[in-house]
Amino acid sequence: MEPVSADQVTALRRFNRYFTRRIGALDDHYLGQDRPLGEARLLFEIGGTGASLRELRARLGLDAGYLSRMVRALETQGLVRLSVHPGDSRLRVADLTAAGRAEIKEQNRLADTLAAGLLSGLDAPRRAELTTALDTAHRLLRLAAITVETVDGASPDARACLDAYAADIDERFPEGFDPATLVRPHEVSGDAGAFLVAYEEGRPVGCGALRRLGPGAGEIRHVWVDPGARRLGLGRRILDGLEQRAVERGFTVVRLDTHAALTEAQEMYRACGYTEIPRYDDNVYAARWFEKRLPAAGQEPRAR
Repeated sequence: MEPVSADQVTALRRFNRYFTRRIGALDDHYLGQDRPLGEARLLFEIGGTGASLRELRARLGLDAGYLSRMVRALETQGLVRLSVHPGDSRLRVADLTAAGRAEIKEQNRLADTLAAGLLSGLDAPRRAELTTALDTAHRLLRLAAITVETVDGASPDARACLDAYAADIDERFPEGFDPATLVRPHEVSGDAGAFLVAYEEGRPVGCGALRRLGPGAGEIRHVWVDPGARRLGLGRRILDGLEQRAVERGFTVVRLDTHAALTEAQEMYRACGYTEIPRYDDNVYAARWFEKRLPAAGQEPRAR
């Protein structure tokens, strides 16, 4: 991956400074309410369904002490109440009170008014252009914040991702799917292969497996992205990571198969340099088979 340039860093920081000032993020009375942006955002994240403090820390990237102080402040104002999680006594859960729900309703009204005011300075075509640009920025920033990590194939996160993958394709395949055909942990560990999990705000949102197929050859299996994280480009991130792990293990080629119903996966594989080949396995769910030649370790991959 190419290094980030100074111009790119400057552009992002310039936008951040401008936008935080325009939305009033620096004001101790955000949106005219008697609290700063941090507390207002915390109310929004707690929302109507509540959230554990652990979940809020992960979602907002906050220090535990800072989060506790904000929660106590909102509790003192009568907007939030704390309780013990019914299924785990180690977790504390924050919920909005009736006053908190009224406050968040007003907060949303004020935020909508502020956003509409900012957009009103543009004509309709430029508002549409800005909306598209903001959607793109949001998608790319989400993708940038997601981490892809190698985990043990027997880990709870790996098995949870595989369970979700199996349930997903069981609905999509006309013939259903038998989870007994999923990779085994020993097939995707050490020199034999690798298992990758993608994390967004501490939550697994995607996976992919690599296993040894034969001398110098690996096989990519079970590339899956959670529905809430699709259309970000995460599938390609996972695929790139699996190819890198294949190169590290000395594989010179990777192969994969896919079901006829997974047309979007076939498009991704072709766009990523995979070419269709004859059947190489006895997977009953496969209808298309692909292959990609890999650079030797230490060589730069070909641009695509």
